[in-house]
Amino acid sequence: MSTLDVTHLFRTALAAEPGRLHFAAHSHHLWPDAARAAHLRAFEDAVTLADEKWGRFFSEVYPACQGGVAKTLGVADPNRVAFSANTHDLILRLMSALPAWNEHRPLRVLSTDAEFHSFTRQMKRFEESGRVQWTQVAAEPFATLPERFEAAAADGPWDLAFASHVFFSSGHAFDEVFGLLSALPEETACVVDGYHGFFALPTDLGPHADRLYYMSGGYKYAMAGEGVSFIVAPDGREERPEFTGWFAGFESLEGEQGERTEYDGGAARFLGATFEPTPFHRLQAVLALLEAEGITVPDIHEHVVALQERFLDQVAAGRAGRLRMEELMPGRGELSGARRGHFLTFRRPDAQDLQRELLAARIITDARADRLRFGFGLYQRAADVDRLAERLARID
Repeated sequence: MSTLDVTHLFRTALAAEPGRLHFAAHSHHLWPDAARAAHLRAFEDAVTLADEKWGRFFSEVYPACQGGVAKTLGVADPNRVAFSANTHDLILRLMSALPAWNEHRPLRVLSTDAEFHSFTRQMKRFEESGRVQWTQVAAEPFATLPERFEAAAADGPWDLAFASHVFFSSGHAFDEVFGLLSALPEETACVVDGYHGFFALPTDLGPHADRLYYMSGGYKYAMAGEGVSFIVAPDGREERPEFTGWFAGFESLEGEQGERTEYDGGAARFLGATFEPTPFHRLQAVLALLEAEGITVPDIHEHVVALQERFLDQVAAGRAGRLRMEELMPGRGELSGARRGHFLTFRRPDAQDLQRELLAARIITDARADRLRFGFGLYQRAADVDRLAERLARID
């Protein structure tokens, strides 16, 4: 496996603190210079075009983002992509469109126990209020997860089945999720959370695009920052979300408003109200940059896996301070590189304390409970991995 050297695309971010080793690409991927330029273009549009900025936005920027997401995921129709500020908004809109919601009975929800905090917190709160009956399948042990999830799914019916492609708490890639969810009955709304998968693992949603919903965003690996999340929605379901904003009926806004709430076609039915356009400018710029540079998601993934393997070699040789290979989850021999996201997770009781020590040494990582995470990204080189191991050794 080979690595890339595209640090020239990140000059501003890397020059901000030259001594910093930023290994938290899974938390906040550094932005390329093109994102900064796009941020400024959004300001220029606001001051020069004023109200008319929305004309350029919806004719150029928004469709470019739709097209870029669709192309990245192998989805033929860009109109299946709709955006919001975050995926929490989108899952609520989807849930409010399900028959059970309108029948005022608890939604039967199936997920793993390793879903991201916003989903987990919301389902827990909905459980308390009686809105959902929630079943969670233990993500670990990873080797038997597909069989156990399939068995739980067979105990349906379910109104909503939701699972991550890459688990935030470990980096394990649940590749089987696409096939398992696609096999569920049509009346079940099936969602793949691509929060740690989009623009990290090569993902072909095309074969499942008529069945699955997919949610992710421009934060993390797409290098566009906060505020630009999306849903890819299958055609033909014609949901009418109860939680809806004026963008979901934008095409009919100037016409006669009837008694029934109308929705635009495609995934636009999941749109909400006015959002901040600046993140879309950044996403458009990053997509255009990578296209111009000829850098694909498989290229980025190969680069990251090579960096991860180089770092694990250092850990295995005892040259990375207190880190030990037996702490790695999933273990190195347990899964191939293609089945791990773009961060390495070490389970250790002092994860929080060690993360603070690393921060003091200007090694940026993060810790969740007893799990210390190192994220790898496009702006790093092999030399940065070696510097990381050297600095870890000094902390020891």
